[in-house]
Amino acid sequence: MKSTITIEYCPKCGWLLRAAWIAQELLTTFTDDLHAVQLVPSEVAGRYTVHLNETLLWDRKREGRFPEPKELKQRVRDVIDPERSLGHSDR
Repeated sequence: MKSTITIEYCPKCGWLLRAAWIAQELLTTFTDDLHAVQLVPSEVAGRYTVHLNETLLWDRKREGRFPEPKELKQRVRDVIDPERSLGHSDR
């Protein structure tokens, strides 16, 4: 069964474009592994979280910043296919 990534973002903070960009990066890298990437507007101000199925991969408040695409791709890979090479994203 393919995985679903959910990006919950604060629309009042203007983070839709960031969430869409990250969704595009993940869909491009994990074309055959993902069922979907969902963009969910949060009702909680300042929220930006990324879940892979039920696993929390990133929480902006906990990490203190937004994820770089490279590190988020590595976290997704580590869950769905730890042996997979991400090419330049592994360097």
